[in-house]
Amino acid sequence: MSKKCELTGVGPMSGNNVSHSNRKTRRRFVPNLQVISLLSDALERSVSLRLTAATIRTVDHNGGLDAYLTSTSDQKLTSKGRALKRQIKKAVAAKVAA
Repeated sequence: MSKKCELTGVGPMSGNNVSHSNRKTRRRFVPNLQVISLLSDALERSVSLRLTAATIRTVDHNGGLDAYLTSTSDQKLTSKGRALKRQIKKAVAAKVAA
């Protein structure tokens, strides 16, 4: 399982450990991934995702999973995020038509 956020695609970055004597050794900065279930009002079910803590805060700030996905452009989402966005738009359109 890769260490990537399933909505934003944020993954590990690399950098340096810098000691007191200013020696530099390479290291990895891995994202703070959490497994979380978010409730989708349009789909009427919960969706289990592996997200970074920053993405979880952003989703909460935007008012939930549905609002976050509809307000975010497709270029900023991963393929899984775009697929969820399509499902939500389809469900909302079906509810409006009914």
